[in-house]
Amino acid sequence: MTNLPLLLALPHAGLEIPPEVRAICRLGREEIAADSDEDASEIYSLDDRVAALVRCPVARCIVDVNRAEDDLGPDGALKLVTRRKGVPIYQGGLPERICERLLERYHRPYHAMLTELSGPAILGIDCHSMSERTPEKRGQPPKTSRLRPRICLSDAGSACPAETFSALRRCLEQAFGFPVAKNDPFRGGYTIRRHARELPWVQLELSREPYATPSEKRAMLLSALEAFCSSPLKG
Repeated sequence: MTNLPLLLALPHAGLEIPPEVRAICRLGREEIAADSDEDASEIYSLDDRVAALVRCPVARCIVDVNRAEDDLGPDGALKLVTRRKGVPIYQGGLPERICERLLERYHRPYHAMLTELSGPAILGIDCHSMSERTPEKRGQPPKTSRLRPRICLSDAGSACPAETFSALRRCLEQAFGFPVAKNDPFRGGYTIRRHARELPWVQLELSREPYATPSEKRAMLLSALEAFCSSPLKG
């Protein structure tokens, strides 16, 4: 069986707390999982069907590889509070020497690996799962969130040729049976912008809405990717 010429990246599926911060991390496993891309590991488990798949094993709340390493904002590469509930992650903050160690051991190798494995692929896919609804905003009346599309495909404006993007979008719509939103609610993050000079990239977000099990979503995704790789407009 020939593997599909695709490079898949899973930046937010990891749950590991690295040894550098294990003694100062305040979060329990449930809080760590809540800040990750739930079900992404199962949905995108296509190691044996694609040219390459790169996972970040470290929890997103510790090292977010889909942010630039010099992004020091609240939702940057190294966070101090959880994204969803604003829970403090560390006891006494995060020392500067550990910040550099986390970037050196986890952030930079992840992106170096994506660059190294870009050769045989015709398309890179940054793989995510997203919550069914937008988060309720603090200070806003309850129930201000809105339902998200079941699939969002993003190109960050220029990370993928229009013909390739449209071909993948059509294949996803045929396999899943519903429309695929473009750049809404996500336009495409750091990974696809950084690596777009190496090969075309898209960001794929699948809703965690329970319209299908993770294994069923995996099967539909594989069907879409097989159809895309057989398309004359794939690249």
